[in-house]
Amino acid sequence: RQSNYRFSFDKMLSLNGNTAPYMLYAYARIRGIQRRAMANADGDLELDAPFLINEPTELNLARQLVYLPQVIIEVERDLLPSRLCEYIYELATRFNQFYESCPVMNAETAELKTSRLALCELTASTLRLSLELLGIDVLERL
Repeated sequence: RQSNYRFSFDKMLSLNGNTAPYMLYAYARIRGIQRRAMANADGDLELDAPFLINEPTELNLARQLVYLPQVIIEVERDLLPSRLCEYIYELATRFNQFYESCPVMNAETAELKTSRLALCELTASTLRLSLELLGIDVLERL
């Protein structure tokens, strides 16, 4: 392939847009939420509870999470790892939208807090797996 791509450190290291730091930031943000939750729970955090999907951003995030197996099949079939990058970017974007509109630590009820923490955990696990498939090590803090 030939393209007129011009490399820019500023663009590649931006925390906005379709960049590795943006995707890593979403993971690090979730880990920060989890650290706060563990500190508040004195190390005993139980996430074995049903998901309570009440808000549109929760539903959008959950829908994106279930696409991972299909995306991996497409990447393997078409030999286009860029599809996995697109998936990760969309997942990070949907997580950030969820985070902005749905309080996790200050959820209205304990059940809702547990559900949102579980959704965060699933998102973090999915981001970690996806990034590691691309050979990108995750960072616990940025």
